[in-house]
Amino acid sequence: MELKKGDKAPLFTTQDQNGHEIKLSQFKGKKVILYFYPKDNTPGCTAQACNLRDNYTELQKKGYQVLGVSKDNAASHTKFIEKYDLPFPLLMDENHSINELYGVWKEKNMFGKKYMGTQRTTFVIDAEGNIEEVIKKVKTKEHTEQILK
Repeated sequence: MELKKGDKAPLFTTQDQNGHEIKLSQFKGKKVILYFYPKDNTPGCTAQACNLRDNYTELQKKGYQVLGVSKDNAASHTKFIEKYDLPFPLLMDENHSINELYGVWKEKNMFGKKYMGTQRTTFVIDAEGNIEEVIKKVKTKEHTEQILK
C-alpha cells in the first residue's frame, strides 16, 4: 500500500539500538521525521544520517523527533551511532515489517540482479499522527533542507 500525504501514520512497536521499546504512539503531540534507509555504514546512508545529525539542533527547535529505521541489528546500529556521533535513535526492523507497513520494502535491481530491499524514503509526521510529507527522492547530503522546505 502506498502511503501519501494526509494518511494516518501506521503505528508500530520495535526496539532501538539499546533494546528500549519504541512505539510511534509515544510521540503523539510531537512531530516525527521517520526515515527509512537501506543499511548502516554505507555511503548514501552515512551522508543522510550525518546531514540529519549536523542539523539536529535546528530540527529539534522546530519540534521534530528524528527516528531512523533499517533492517540492521542493534550491534550494527550501535557502531553506526558511535562512529558518526548520531544524536537520534535508530530502530530495528530485522524482519522488515515496519518497512512493509510503510510500503518501502520494494523490489530493487542492481547490476541486473533483482532483490528485495528498503527504498530510501522519509515520512514527516505531524503532532496528530498524520503524514504531512513523503519524501521519496531523498537527497542524502541536503536532506534537512528537503524536510524543512
